[in-house]
Amino acid sequence: MKKFKYITLSLLTVGFMSCENDALDDLRARGQEEPVELEAFVQGNANFSTYVSLGNSLTAGFADGALYKVTQENSTPAILAQQFAALGNGGAFTQPLMNDNIGGLLAGGTQVPGFNPRLVFDGSGPAPLQSLVPSAVPTTDIVLNNPSGPFNNLGVPGAKSFHLLAPGYGDLNGVFAMPPTANPYFVRMTGTTPNASVIELAIAQQPSFISLWIGNNDVLGYALSGGDGSDPITPLTGAPGVGFEATYQALVGSLVSNISGVQGILGNIPNVTAIPHFTTVPFAPLDPTNPSFGPLIPTLNGQFASLNQVFTALGVPERSITFNTGAASAVVIKDESLVDLSAQISGALQAGGLDAGTAAVFGFLYGQARQANENDLLVLPSSSIIGQVNNSAVATLTGLGLPIETAGQLAVNGVTFPLEDKWVLLPSEQEDIATATVQFNQVISSVASANGFALFDANALLDQVASTGVETSGLILTSNLVTGGAFSLDGVHPTSRGYALIANEMLKAIDITYGSNFEASGNLVDVSAYNTNYSPALLQ
Repeated sequence: MKKFKYITLSLLTVGFMSCENDALDDLRARGQEEPVELEAFVQGNANFSTYVSLGNSLTAGFADGALYKVTQENSTPAILAQQFAALGNGGAFTQPLMNDNIGGLLAGGTQVPGFNPRLVFDGSGPAPLQSLVPSAVPTTDIVLNNPSGPFNNLGVPGAKSFHLLAPGYGDLNGVFAMPPTANPYFVRMTGTTPNASVIELAIAQQPSFISLWIGNNDVLGYALSGGDGSDPITPLTGAPGVGFEATYQALVGSLVSNISGVQGILGNIPNVTAIPHFTTVPFAPLDPTNPSFGPLIPTLNGQFASLNQVFTALGVPERSITFNTGAASAVVIKDESLVDLSAQISGALQAGGLDAGTAAVFGFLYGQARQANENDLLVLPSSSIIGQVNNSAVATLTGLGLPIETAGQLAVNGVTFPLEDKWVLLPSEQEDIATATVQFNQVISSVASANGFALFDANALLDQVASTGVETSGLILTSNLVTGGAFSLDGVHPTSRGYALIANEMLKAIDITYGSNFEASGNLVDVSAYNTNYSPALLQ
């Protein structure tokens, strides 16, 4: 079997506004209606004079796989601060802006691993900026050119709930520790106080109004890693800094007890499995019309015939692996929740005449294998490796005694080599995420109620975006990658338009709790005025 790749994202290239055309007739009809007289704006009892936002990448304005200047300027807190200043008594809002619109971080002139430039649309799907603009080099250096604070936006990409309490999370030396104990984005915020925690920097500014949207990464990290155990869900119980409940209570308790009369809004955790990162790659992407795959189907089915007989004999025919010549086929995955039948497979195949070494390899490969189904979620990066020869697997198989050619044939990701755990969220892993999300959101809701804070229901909003779409400003925003308008090219973070939608929902929640009337007075922002993507030519 030769190396092949046959999966591509079926992304529309007719333009980012195509999903909005259905709303045009409705808009024209509305233009004929009598104008509605709006209320005069009232601030209620809200005090926006000093606003500080705390959170993670969703607060910072992260998008397209990076933090970059224009998306920071259009982050949800920046949009809120704009409305607070224009209508209420809001003051200045300072952010730790990146140096450019390239994204990515340097340390002493060297690229920080894992902190790369942003993604762009290349006409068919997300692509690294440097694939279209090779000269695009990050200029934001955490050693040489950090901005000066204090900063009103304390959103730290990558932060979990307990990181907001952690001293030294912004210490440059911790970035290079093994394992790292600091976050390079927070290094840019701490200035002359590298050991200060996020919560301490917020309290030092004595804000009149705060927003806190944290906890997403406490479940998202597990989801992004396919539930492979490398980034576990934060436990519900445990001391502050360990368990989510005590940590969250400590965060809000510190704000309330150290800032007289502080007001605010708390955001809960969305259902992360509904984002495009987990809904874009189909479980059955193997196209029989692809000339690199289709002609191989009879050979593949012949190779799996003996294995399928063993599965049937062992009473698990549902594990059989068969590729369809008339329709798309599901990828082969490793399901660690299954009983491991490696020994039984090896024994049965050897009894059927296969040499002991090859029989052992088949047992090793397919002891917990099955084809994916509609209940499995494939992570977005899997689209780039399905159908590719897995060189690491080749090395493992040759180490088990297979000839290099045979090893290559049995190392094709998702076809002959089951997709590893990191590429797939199994139903059991999705249930773990759902359980934690419900528990964490109960904590957030209780804390908001106990302290008189507004609550932004991000969970409900995302469910609506994912299921029916959200109509706003003459648009319909959905969770479709690229064309939906709500999510950026990384499939995880919102677009600037998505951040504007979130800002409006927060303003509505603030109205309910503090007696303002941003919505009734017509002072929500025009979501259509915000971009869904930015040109690769936008660099500075």
